[in-house]
Amino acid sequence: MSISINEIKNYLIKNGIKPSFPRLKIFEYLASRPTHPTVDDIHKALVEEIPTLSKTTVYNALDLFIRSNIVRSVTIDGNELRYDVDVTNHGHFKCGKCHFIYEFDIDPALLNPGSLEGFRILEKNVYYKGICFNCMAKAGSAT
Repeated sequence: MSISINEIKNYLIKNGIKPSFPRLKIFEYLASRPTHPTVDDIHKALVEEIPTLSKTTVYNALDLFIRSNIVRSVTIDGNELRYDVDVTNHGHFKCGKCHFIYEFDIDPALLNPGSLEGFRILEKNVYYKGICFNCMAKAGSAT
């Protein structure tokens, strides 16, 4: 997704977030990366441009974005928290070989289980783990 800093600034303001320079750059990084980066990924990518950027600032910005519903956290592996600017209902597939995370559309009926009537659902996630088509093709060409 290509989005200008000015568009990001307006988007943050519209969502009640003060558009500080680190917040603008963190959101820009997320919006331009479909890889669902971790805090470490974001920090490493931006610290050269923003030498005073701490991991705490990255965590705080992401927490604010999540509370404002403009970013969602994605946990596919128990110890690996990643971030996604696409807050619509969709699924994720993580390849066990290359570790790339793919997004896919899901059947809306899957996200509305009738057996949970009377429950208040705050978050919906669908994820799969396996081997992606690229890694399978590489393995097939190696034989």
